[in-house]
Amino acid sequence: MTSQAVAAERTEARLGRYREAEGALWEHYGLSPTERFVDIAEPRARLRIVEVGSGDPALFIPGTPGTGPYWGGLIRELRGVRAMLLDRPGWGLSSAIDYSKHRYPGVTAQVLKGVLDATGLERVNLVGHSIGNVWALRLAATHPERVGAVALIGGGPVVPEIEAPRFIKLLASPIGAIIVRMPQSAAQVRAILRQSGHAATFDAGRIPEAFIQWRVAFHRDTASMRHERDMVRTLIGRGGWRPGLTLDDAELASIRSPVLWTFGTADPVGSADVWRRAVDKLPHGELRVLEGAGHLPWLDDPASVGPALNRFLVG
Repeated sequence: MTSQAVAAERTEARLGRYREAEGALWEHYGLSPTERFVDIAEPRARLRIVEVGSGDPALFIPGTPGTGPYWGGLIRELRGVRAMLLDRPGWGLSSAIDYSKHRYPGVTAQVLKGVLDATGLERVNLVGHSIGNVWALRLAATHPERVGAVALIGGGPVVPEIEAPRFIKLLASPIGAIIVRMPQSAAQVRAILRQSGHAATFDAGRIPEAFIQWRVAFHRDTASMRHERDMVRTLIGRGGWRPGLTLDDAELASIRSPVLWTFGTADPVGSADVWRRAVDKLPHGELRVLEGAGHLPWLDDPASVGPALNRFLVG
């Protein structure tokens, strides 16, 4: 067997392990998603979309904490929503793009427009999380005719006063090359969840073990973190975020879509005061603050986050 064939066999085995962990988490949530891949032309990429439910389409754009089934606890609370869960380029099972060859604000909107074109959607609601919030707002600002309602969840690098999190800075540094190649343990995943504001939920036993094992497999068996580091290195400079990533007041004011922002007070990214100021710049913005919820607030309080999102998206 050639070295190339051996490498291909190992890759297939890793992806098989990841799919097994992903399937176990979907099963925990009682959901049976379908999967498809779409090709976009510019930048050229093959992107995976996992779909759950039927009704009004909503495109879900993930952050660094995960993709696909990490939305599961939220998705199962929705009714009348066709949830289309995107793996961002290089993330999950989507192919990577070279972010160094593009201006980040432009390429985020370009990728999402390509997804809408490839799926035949003229107009869609958007749900973003973490850095996915930036993607959602950039599409809404650049192609308002393609965007309905926009739901943002958790803090993210949306406005200039948000400093790059310590982990993101570390990821962009030379030591980040070692971090993304070291297998992540279940203990490390649990520690990250605690640092992300979910200690109380974890201690109460409300974060399933299947979630922990899926996140271990996500880091170990996909190239997601290596690709995320490549992206992050184009966003971080000596002084923090490079110009163009965050939105200024005029850009926020230009967004005409209704926007619902859900933020938990235990989320380490920003604060309720920061996001109130940001939402005040949006012509049709609303902020929901959840006391004690972390960076993924649907892990802490799905019974609150899900129905509120449902009402916003469907009415």
